[in-house]
Amino acid sequence: MNTDNLESMKKIVIAVDSFKGSVSSAQVAHSVEAGIKSVFPDCHVEKASIADGGEGSAETLIDTLKGEYREVYVNDPLMRPIKARYGMIDDGKTAVIEMAAASGITLLTAEQRNPMKTTTYGTGEMIRHALKSGCRHFLICIGGSATNDGGTGMLQALGFRFLDKKGSELGQGAEILSQIESIDTSNVTPELSQAQFKIACDVTNPFSGTSGAAFVYAPQKGADADMVKTLDAGLKHFADTIRIFNGKDIDSLPGAGAAGGLGGGFIAFLNARLISGIEMILKAIDFDHLIMDADLIITGEGKLDAQTIMGKAPRGVLNAASKFGIPVVAIGGTVENAPELIAHGFASVFSILQTPTTLQAAMGTDVAMENIRVSTIQIMNVIKHCKQC
Repeated sequence: MNTDNLESMKKIVIAVDSFKGSVSSAQVAHSVEAGIKSVFPDCHVEKASIADGGEGSAETLIDTLKGEYREVYVNDPLMRPIKARYGMIDDGKTAVIEMAAASGITLLTAEQRNPMKTTTYGTGEMIRHALKSGCRHFLICIGGSATNDGGTGMLQALGFRFLDKKGSELGQGAEILSQIESIDTSNVTPELSQAQFKIACDVTNPFSGTSGAAFVYAPQKGADADMVKTLDAGLKHFADTIRIFNGKDIDSLPGAGAAGGLGGGFIAFLNARLISGIEMILKAIDFDHLIMDADLIITGEGKLDAQTIMGKAPRGVLNAASKFGIPVVAIGGTVENAPELIAHGFASVFSILQTPTTLQAAMGTDVAMENIRVSTIQIMNVIKHCKQC
């Protein structure tokens, strides 16, 4: 990066994801801005909260686009009543829903996690509420699930009925998957015929198999080795049933295994389109327009590693910046394999840690924000004083 003319840095864009469990995207951006202003007080700073489709993505979109929140009582993963919220943008035409608000793993204690029992029913209830409120376009973020039900719960809330070989209606949870022999759509919410769904997803796992929803993600949702095999067999059976029902083969489709198969459920029954979470967010906030005249972009997330370049938020920022030849610096709580990250296009990557410490101490909000501010000052001083970087 040529810095001959950067002593009067004109514009820097801050586009950072949250440091999960530590500081929000907005808090990171606030600290980065403070660091920039310490060195370049006249620099114009633009802040864009971003996320990759996981938890916090919906809030990022709603707040950035000045949307309105709606609250609704739904059922949590264990069919207990809770209050959840979603957002409406585009003058109420588009709903922005985060499945974790109703069906997320953080709603359960470790002892309550059981992907045989948990359901996405509450996510379907949020969709139904938005449909009845007039929304016909949906942006749905499906990270952080507590479920492995293939989206059956979500579909049940929308009027789909799953029947066993005797024609009896089945209940909720992944335990029904291996028993589904037919599907009744006679009572499906009529507004669904007019709805369009875009699903933000940052994984490419298929529906079933050793790299599918059950084998890869069910253990963190409470499944032991035997349960994983049962869950996987259920997803495989459900995929076979879907293929017979409507001719759609989702079993090996990349992303169908997202959120315990919820991605596959959306594709199979609601004609949804899976898209990169970060790409969806960057497009929605018109990120290209925001950055086109920037001198530098600062991005980051809690941990910068090989996963960062596999579709996480900083990679999306880097892809956008490359179209305009704008250098991108990434910051993170920890950094692994920095040479690989730089080889993929980052100008440089920095850990914010200033001194040896415990993980718990480093993740404290006040400590993290101060470390981010100090690290940014150091980065800005390098830019100010060097001739060629």
